[in-house]
Amino acid sequence: MAGNSTEPGQSVTSRVAAVLLTFTDGNVYSLTEIARLTGLPVSTAHRLAVELAATDLLERDESGRYRVAGSLCRLGAGWRQPTLAERGPCVLDDLSEATQHVARLGVLAGTTVRYIEKRPHHPVTAFDAGARLPAHATAVGKALLAFSPTRVTERLIAKGLTRFTRNTITSPDRFRHNLTSIRRLGMAVSKDELQYGSGAVAMPVFSGNKAIAALELHVADLRTEPRSLSAALAMACGGLARELKATLPPELLEGLLVQSAPAQAAAAHPAEVSKLNVA
Repeated sequence: MAGNSTEPGQSVTSRVAAVLLTFTDGNVYSLTEIARLTGLPVSTAHRLAVELAATDLLERDESGRYRVAGSLCRLGAGWRQPTLAERGPCVLDDLSEATQHVARLGVLAGTTVRYIEKRPHHPVTAFDAGARLPAHATAVGKALLAFSPTRVTERLIAKGLTRFTRNTITSPDRFRHNLTSIRRLGMAVSKDELQYGSGAVAMPVFSGNKAIAALELHVADLRTEPRSLSAALAMACGGLARELKATLPPELLEGLLVQSAPAQAAAAHPAEVSKLNVA
């Protein structure tokens, strides 16, 4: 049935909404049909249809039937789902201010990570917006690889896990094990894997069951900071997912969409977190 029924006692707004919702299927209706589909008296349906036509929300054809007017169609067409590039910077601003840490947003581009935004913009580092870095040596990259199809990881491994420092994970088996641990905890860490003096913790942002991006925080001490920062990071990832009309997979809701309680990763023992960075 097109439209929604109304009951006596409902507000004028509810009745107007019922009439407009009748046309969600794109069809043309007579007054009698509008009254039947909405459950309104014919006299009420007539009055509302005439008023909606007068305001250019409906239009009446030569046979006396009604359809959606062009202005209402244009109003609907003016809305679009926000993009990652639009909402990401806002989330990074809030995350950086709340944690007082440098926050970054990245996406997987083949076997590399492309950093989209960074807050604050200074100091300038290799992890700035626009940078492309090897996925296997960054927290963002590992967070995304852990929740990507296996073929993506295997393609990267086939190309070789380049060593950048003594902490870079270059063994295929150890790298696969590392990604398994990341999937279990819902969090990735990196310490001195790409360059010395760089440490980070990252979590993925989901759209359905797909990790479309990851948020990352710069950390100096992997023994304590991931535990204290993971709740804020998880809330930011969940918030960005909701803003993008995304949903998290059920198995990660408890760990990644936290309210006031710590995230699964936050509750992890420091020893578990440290295992995420074993080369």
